[in-house]
Amino acid sequence: MTEVPATASKAARTGYHWRVVDIVVAALIAVAGGVIFWAWSQGAHLVSAPLNAIYPPLTGLYAGGWMIPAVLGMLIIRKPGAALFCETVAATGELIMGSQYGTTVLISGLLQGLGAELVFAAFVYRKFNLPVSLLAGAGAGLFCGLNDSFAPWGWNIAYEAGDKLAYIVFTAVSGAIIAGALSWIATRGLARTGVLSSFASRRAASEPVFS
Repeated sequence: MTEVPATASKAARTGYHWRVVDIVVAALIAVAGGVIFWAWSQGAHLVSAPLNAIYPPLTGLYAGGWMIPAVLGMLIIRKPGAALFCETVAATGELIMGSQYGTTVLISGLLQGLGAELVFAAFVYRKFNLPVSLLAGAGAGLFCGLNDSFAPWGWNIAYEAGDKLAYIVFTAVSGAIIAGALSWIATRGLARTGVLSSFASRRAASEPVFS
């Protein structure tokens, strides 16, 4: 049996600990996310109306904007709980600013953050490449679609089974592209500016895309 050196084990544990700077930056991401949430919600009816006229489940393609803090927060902070924290706090911010969805926005934020968090956890918080980012966004979108389709407060709970399935697929796709891909691109861009020098994500710009 091979023993893990004490120094390596200690370093691994330390890498998972939240520092003050992690909390501060995660909070800033969450606050910015709350503003994005609020603005995204205001524009929802403008986009939803034409999509709804074509095929109601297509409105799921707009959902990805509500999941950006979860993926972006984790890609920058890279600590367990970052996706869940950023998404939930962002949802709280939207509620404070006046959400048309009421208190259910908190449940949505919690579930979407959990969807992304579980994907990063599946890779033991060691993979932050494009495929994992896409999966994390899709995970957030999946949980969003399930919440909207099956929770008592879900706005499309009256959909037929086939339409619910289509909506869930569309929210997962939207999460992957808008929250997953865009957050990954944004993290690499921020890394190039040097503002992520205090985080492991400071090397994001030079990290492999697929491995």
